[in-house]
Amino acid sequence: MNQKHFPFWPKRVPKELVYPQTPLFDFLEVSARRYPDQPGIIYYGREITYTEFWDSCQRLAGVLADMGVKKGDRVAVYMQNCPHFSISYLGGMRANGVVVPLNPMLVDNELRILLTDCEPKAVITTTELYPRLKGICDELGINNIIVGALSDYVPEDPDIPVPDFISQVPSSIEGTINWLDALKDAPAPPPVEVGPEDLCLLPYTAGSTGVPKGCMHTHKSVTSNVMGSIYWANGSPSMVALAALPFFHVTGMIHSFLAPIANGGISVYLTRWDRTAALDAIEKYKINMWANITTMLVDMLAAPDINERDISSLSFVGGGGAPLPAALGEKFNKMTGLQFAEGYGMTETISQTHWNPPDNPKLGSVGIPVFGVDSRIVDVITLKELPIGEQGEIVVNGPQVLKGYWNKPDATAEAFTEIDGKQFLRTGDIGRMDEDGYFYIMDRVKRMINAAGFKVWPADVESTLYRHPAVLEACVIGIPDDERVETVKAIIVLNKDSVGKVTEKDIIAWSKEQMSAYKYPRFVEFVESLPKSGAGKILWRQLQEEERERLKK
Repeated sequence: MNQKHFPFWPKRVPKELVYPQTPLFDFLEVSARRYPDQPGIIYYGREITYTEFWDSCQRLAGVLADMGVKKGDRVAVYMQNCPHFSISYLGGMRANGVVVPLNPMLVDNELRILLTDCEPKAVITTTELYPRLKGICDELGINNIIVGALSDYVPEDPDIPVPDFISQVPSSIEGTINWLDALKDAPAPPPVEVGPEDLCLLPYTAGSTGVPKGCMHTHKSVTSNVMGSIYWANGSPSMVALAALPFFHVTGMIHSFLAPIANGGISVYLTRWDRTAALDAIEKYKINMWANITTMLVDMLAAPDINERDISSLSFVGGGGAPLPAALGEKFNKMTGLQFAEGYGMTETISQTHWNPPDNPKLGSVGIPVFGVDSRIVDVITLKELPIGEQGEIVVNGPQVLKGYWNKPDATAEAFTEIDGKQFLRTGDIGRMDEDGYFYIMDRVKRMINAAGFKVWPADVESTLYRHPAVLEACVIGIPDDERVETVKAIIVLNKDSVGKVTEKDIIAWSKEQMSAYKYPRFVEFVESLPKSGAGKILWRQLQEEERERLKK
């Protein structure tokens, strides 16, 4: 195992952890016994105690079992951050099911692809998202649909600003099961039939080809990173976490949702990021732990009243998604005395494989391999290990690595390589390791665009653009963006009949309806032709380099 980082390991933290051999939902059951009256969730002022939290999960498990959910059946959860998500996630697992968290920004065809692939026995959603699901569920024959309203858990007198769309109280929806009614009349939960090696989670990621892939995670693989988060951040029952990262995303899932439960701490939920609400929450609830993507921190530090705000309760702030600009890291340090603990991970590793030690961080680095992780830098072609300082592909071996890709044995085989008799996951990211064992992300393999921490694959966007009748050819590139790190630009050749009739704004407006908010192109440029290689392949790298040079002028 690579041990160059051991001298910089966090003080008072063991290098190896002993993991509980229990299902993931056991964390909640234990906290409910230890801290029955402690709030596990605070949602705009509404406190949900651990007793109520665990009782709701067991009730939902009974409902799902009554629907026919059995061990290994998938339960899709399509919603924003809210108590319903957490109850659905752990309740689905308590029903012996495999939870499929879906990005709430997904739209029609994107949803159809994932639901077709995972074949859920039941879908749980909220009223504002249900219209996107209805037609697809009818088409796929998904009849077990539970629908809640975000307002179900909002108090009459909220403590912090509540978005308008949350406060709306909708009527019941025909053909679905009402969330509150289901929990009220729930049968007893089924016997527990799952253990640490059983599948429990199927989060989707876009692979290097842009094809969505379900990452098969077990109770054991998820538990390993929940435990790792607790120890790395010096967690305790006094933890009060700001839960603003989306829960469908593995970083928010592990650090904002699950780790506080395992600690017996409190999570303060925000359905959507809002810096004013976040600052209000930090002040009111004395938030001491905040996992985020760097764009959130950048936005918060840009608040006009940031210098008048009291954020002194924060004791651990970290995350990733994109490199934190050095100047902002220094500004944050001057304001709080804290170093931003940048880390690295992916859906395939259910969040972190690398993290900066809180007492020995290096600005610009994603940190050192965490508990039980062996990470190397290898040549992209030969897969041979490279010397210190040389750039190559980051590979990882550890307890949090996925079991494989759902229904994709070939992709699973391609994702792993053997080194020293161990199976290493190929991350697809280019990096280097310094003499102290700290890792640095240098580039992305192939063409991935990093838009505000979200992975955007150009092939995926191009595939959608080609559905527009006016588009003859398209090449999608990433261009620098001060707020989003990168943003998406489409360079398009129009059909002759469409020249002069279709505008760039028309393409952007159409794309906005067809793709997720983080994915659709913000910029469109029409050209007469695209440069191609002798084999007829579009030279995307040339276009990207030309665009970046133009922006420098």
